[in-house]
Formats: sequence, C-alpha cells, structure tokens
Amino acid sequence: MPVNLTRNAIAMMNSGDVNSKPLVQVVDIKLIGNSQERYRFLLSDSESTQHAMLATQLNEQVRTGRVKKGSIIQLIDYICSTVQNRRIIVVLNMETIIPEYEIIGNPKLPTGSEPEANKSMPNNNLLEPSTRSTNNRYSAPAPANKAQSFQPTIQPAYQPPPNYKIQGPIMKNEAPARIIPIAALNPYQGRWAIKARVTAKGDLRRYNNARGDGKVFSFDLLDSDGGEIRVTCFNAVVDRFYNVVEVGKVYLISKGSLKPAQKNFNHLKNEWEIFLESNSTVELCPDEDGSIPRQQFSFRPITEIESAENNSILDVIGIVISVNPSVPILRKNGMETQRRILNLKDASGKSVELTLWGDFCNKEGQKLQEMVDSGLFPVLAVKAGKVNDFNGKSIGTISSTQLFTDPDCPEAQGLRAWFESGGRNTASISISKELMPGGSKNEIRKTLTQIKDEGLGRSDKPDWVTAKATVVFIKTDNFCYTACPLMIGDRQCNKKVTQSGNKRWLCDRCNQEFEECDYRYLLQVQIQDHTGLTWVTAFQEAGEEILGCSAKEMYLLKYELQDDTRFGEIIRSRLFHQYLFRLKIKEELYGDEQRVKITVVKVDKVNYSAESRYLLDMVTKNFPNRKQF
Repeated sequence: MPVNLTRNAIAMMNSGDVNSKPLVQVVDIKLIGNSQERYRFLLSDSESTQHAMLATQLNEQVRTGRVKKGSIIQLIDYICSTVQNRRIIVVLNMETIIPEYEIIGNPKLPTGSEPEANKSMPNNNLLEPSTRSTNNRYSAPAPANKAQSFQPTIQPAYQPPPNYKIQGPIMKNEAPARIIPIAALNPYQGRWAIKARVTAKGDLRRYNNARGDGKVFSFDLLDSDGGEIRVTCFNAVVDRFYNVVEVGKVYLISKGSLKPAQKNFNHLKNEWEIFLESNSTVELCPDEDGSIPRQQFSFRPITEIESAENNSILDVIGIVISVNPSVPILRKNGMETQRRILNLKDASGKSVELTLWGDFCNKEGQKLQEMVDSGLFPVLAVKAGKVNDFNGKSIGTISSTQLFTDPDCPEAQGLRAWFESGGRNTASISISKELMPGGSKNEIRKTLTQIKDEGLGRSDKPDWVTAKATVVFIKTDNFCYTACPLMIGDRQCNKKVTQSGNKRWLCDRCNQEFEECDYRYLLQVQIQDHTGLTWVTAFQEAGEEILGCSAKEMYLLKYELQDDTRFGEIIRSRLFHQYLFRLKIKEELYGDEQRVKITVVKVDKVNYSAESRYLLDMVTKNFPNRKQF
C-alpha cells in the first residue's frame, strides 16, 4: 500500500509551523556528540529534506530499532531553529507509523540549506539540542562542545499552541514575548516567557563567601506540558520576588538567564536553571489555569528503591503502616534537630522506612501519628525523597521534599483500593535495616542470650541492637545523681556536682557555684526475655520512660520527704512491663578489667499491632515458600 507523506512539510516547518503534526520519512540517521549520545536525522517529505536533532529522551527509540533508516514517523512536538544560518528541526516528540519502508520519491535538500556535497554537518560547528528529561513532553536544547563560539540567535516567530495563549504584555511599551514550553527553553533564544505553576518554594538562605555576604532562594515551576525547571534569585532580586511567589499560584515569567543546573542541589529533570535578574518580570495570572497540574509525580515502586543509587532523589507513594515518636538528634555541628521514622508499604510486597527530619516531624509527622494511632492508615505521597543505602535502603526528607497525605491522584486511589481489598493483611518484607545508633527501628532484633553468645560490643566500635524484654528488677541505691544545670554552648553540662559548705552546688568542669542543681537518672535495671537475663544502664530519658516520672521527683520522695512507702510503690508498679530497648553495647575498662557495658539509649512501649506485623514479616522472610492463610 503506498504511503503519502505530508506535502510541503519541510517548507511549512521552515516557515515556523509547529502544529501540523506532519508525516515524514527518516532517510538517514547519524550518531553524533562526544560527551552525550545524540542522534541527527535527515527527514524527507518525498520532495525536500531537512536535518533534525532528536531530543535525548527519544534516543531509546533509535537504540531499540523502533526508528531506523526508512521509518515513516509522525512529528508530534517540534521546533525549528536557525543555527549558523542553517535551519534545523528539533524533534521533541514523535510516533513511529511504519518501522521500515523504502525511500519515497526523490527528495532534495532545500535551497539555502546544507550543500549536497557536505551533508554531514561537523560536530564542532553545530548547536546540538538535547534534554535530560525522561518524563517531560519537551526537552531543552543544549550547546555542543564548541557552540559557545557562536552568537546567540533568535528563533523565528510561530503561532503558539492553545495552552500557551499570550495573556498580555510583559511590560508596558514593549511587544509581548512569546510564551513557550519550559522544555523548549535554551540559552540561545531571544525574548521568551513561560507560564507555569509554582510547585515548591525553598527557604530564604544566607551565605558568606570570598565575595561577601549574600542571600538566595529558589522555587520550582511546572507547566501544562509537564516541563519542570528551577528558578533561583540572589540578593536584591530576592527582595523583589520572595514575598511575591506563592506555592500553587500560576505566573508569567520572563527575562531571566538560563545556566546549567547544579545537579548537586537541583533534582529536577532539566539541564537548565533560570536565574532572575534586575529586569526580570514575575506576573501573577489572576485566572486559575486548569491545564497546569498542581504537582507532577514520577512514583517508583518500593521494590525498585532497593536498586536505586545512594543519594538519588525520587518520588514514592505508600500506605503508612506505623509511625514512631519524634526524638531529638544532635547533629555534627552541635545543633539539635528532630527525627521521626515511619514505615510505608505498597502492593509490590515490600516496605520501606521514611525518616522525617526537622519541621516535618512536628507538622505532617504528628498528624500521621494521630491518624495511625486512631486506626487509620493514610496514603502518603513523597515528592523528592532522598535514598540512603547504609545497611539497607531507606528514604529521608530534604529541604525540597514535599509530603501529601491522601492525595487525589490515580496512584493513591489504586493503592487505597488494594489496601482495603486485602492488602491490609498482606505481609511485606522491609528493605530497610537498623541504620542509626539509638534509632527507632526494630526490624533487626537480638535476644539477650545472643548479645553474649555473639560477643557483641567487643570490637573497636560499639554494637547497636534492639531487644524486646521485660523489666524484672530496679536497683534503688544511687538511682540518680546531682548534675550541673549550666549550658556549654547549646548543650547542658550534666557533669556530676557536689555540695560545698555554704550549701551551694559546685561544678569542677565549669568552676562555678549555683543554688539549684539538676537531677538525672542513672538506673541499674535487670531485664529478661525468653532466653535469659542481663543488666543494663538507663540514663535520663530512658529512666523517665521506665519509671514514668522525673529523677527529681524520685529524689525528693526518697531523700527529702523520706516517703519510702510511696517510693517503693512507684518502683514496684514499673516492674514486669515489656518494652523495646535500643541498646548500645561496648566493652569498657574498669580498673584493670575489661567489661561489656550495655546502655539503654531509647525505650519504646510495645505496640502490639506493629509487633504483629513485624513477626509476620519475619515469618515471610524466613519461610518465603510458606502458603499464606
């Protein structure tokens, strides 16, 4: 059956047409580019030919043979640019109609194009468009290795698609700039404008370097074609736009400069980043544009996270099956922050731990804990979570992370339907393991006998384990000590203090006296599980969790009020309670003898619902072929 290519397609595209979706034939394919794989096509409409560059997200179609010499293709999205007085088509999206076909007609190069004797354009004389995006509809052109020697060119005017209808002039007394897709942006264009929604806005940060002090903030944009890009503002530009930009609003943005994206800090799938300048404009679109989505996700199943690279940024969605309390963590810089760990599961049969840091613990984290504690298991979508691969895979929040509880999207609806139709009772295997000292994770356990039999704590570094055990005895002699309440930097001294002759307390470390001291637990506790007994030491926070009151209250009862009856009642009431103990095990020198010391760094009451899920996971892991009943 004969194939009719779109007549005069090459001439129409050269004149600026971008909407006709022509049917053309690939008459030649060449692989070019040194630093990045790129393909150049020679396209034909049966009469004329034109060189075209393939956007890099379409490279797979050539590599897999879906597009080859002779293929009949339909151009879906494309632009036509002038480079060094040559016209070149940038193919952004296409569809293969016939994979193989004989060359149609006798196509010739158009007048003013490349001479027939020199059809092979040299790599060092061509501006090669490319893209980093694999999800976006368009891709951004990038210069070849020596393209910087060329002067910037202005693309010819063309009729924009309906989604990019101009709303008005960018500035008074000036012709309106062309609104183009984000993915079509490149540094070699003239005036442009984009219409996009702000999906994320970073905090205002201050910095100091060799050029002095400064301030910076960034925000992320999404347009109706799925193109994303980050916008960054410095110093005086921050003052103009920081209070103007709001998450969720749609803006017309123009007159920024494009520079290569800093991938260490920018996770968006775009090789460019916009830097706003003193003459840049950011105009709010008062009318809501329903064609621009509120957010764009690229979810990865939890089972795929297991093979993801460390520090990679990705989106994940799952059912929240457990939430641990928020705990304070001391950073390396001496500052304290909050950490909260929760577990997500999905239909892939795997679960993963999500670590919330800082404000995420108090806002979304507290809300999620209340929902799970009340028997609700919400769907949580995580935008831009960071992969950690230390002893397993987990996800952590970063400054650009966004959390969405029960989002209105097909993936969330499908996950909810799976969970309610039986997924709730399906055991899942965690891809996360015990990572952090004193953490709230309980996937890897040790019995008390294993601690001794495996010789834990006898290496150069301490061992950190979790044990489920019952408190069976608490020593009441020297259960606490008097501590220094003074602050050293942003931390309390906590050194043991003694009382001087004037009834004031003296700290040898701080070399100061004070009226009141602090009281801190130093509990010696015997715990027991089904394998044996051991002694552990519980300091302040762990002691408060075990006894249920402060060390000062217990000190006053025993030594000031001498109420031994009440003191004894409290001690006895705390016996035979079962906990999950996070233990630090390390061999230390006492006099001339090496002893293994076990310290309680965290105590959690047993959540029997979560404990049952853990046991089911262990059964599934150890007996993978066992039938589920």
